[in-house]
Amino acid sequence: MAAAKHLVTIKGVKDGLVFQLSDSCDYEALVEELRQKLNRTHRRILEGPPTRVIVKLGRRTVSEQQKSELIALIGSKGNLIVESIESEAPEADGPGGREARMKVLAAIVRSGQTCHHDGDLLILGDVHPGGTVTATGDIYVLGSLRGTAHAGIGGDEQAIIAASHLKPTQLRIANVISRPPDEWDFEEAMMEFAYLNDGRMEIDKIIHLPRVRPGAGGNRRINQGE
Repeated sequence: MAAAKHLVTIKGVKDGLVFQLSDSCDYEALVEELRQKLNRTHRRILEGPPTRVIVKLGRRTVSEQQKSELIALIGSKGNLIVESIESEAPEADGPGGREARMKVLAAIVRSGQTCHHDGDLLILGDVHPGGTVTATGDIYVLGSLRGTAHAGIGGDEQAIIAASHLKPTQLRIANVISRPPDEWDFEEAMMEFAYLNDGRMEIDKIIHLPRVRPGAGGNRRINQGE
């Protein structure tokens, strides 16, 4: 009789632990096995000093409530600190592939840390001064962007950088680098995004994004008209 497949695999890495969660089972079954390993089968080996945890969901998509539940469950051990929750969307076979390449990362990017993704990157958290986020596509920060962000690596001049609070150390899109922060004409922007217009970096309100990116997944050229 074949052994039952583990829904939760815990691996030690250089900087902490990786919790690999199966993406081919019901969410309730996944949570139940995670709870069993935290409180029973793996209880002793998971005790000790504060330990960083990276949660990998594979191709599973979860709601914000489910993410909060996973963070709370793992954090109930006291010494386990969830650093990030990573989910990879499935690849698309046709139009819309750009959206399928988005990586959602629930994390705080602290000073000295670098986060990169080939595709669009969505950070659910803050980027601290000294932290760096890079992507070949767009970068979206649902939090404060106070570090360095480089979108469009590889030369994509149509990429954008958006954040809930925009006060970065440096922005870069493709090969265009923003002016030093003390030369910018805004102090601290709320719900803003940066984009390139004729080779020059511009900042605008997020509500004006359709002027730059008209249509969902469609033409990415700048719309100069009102």
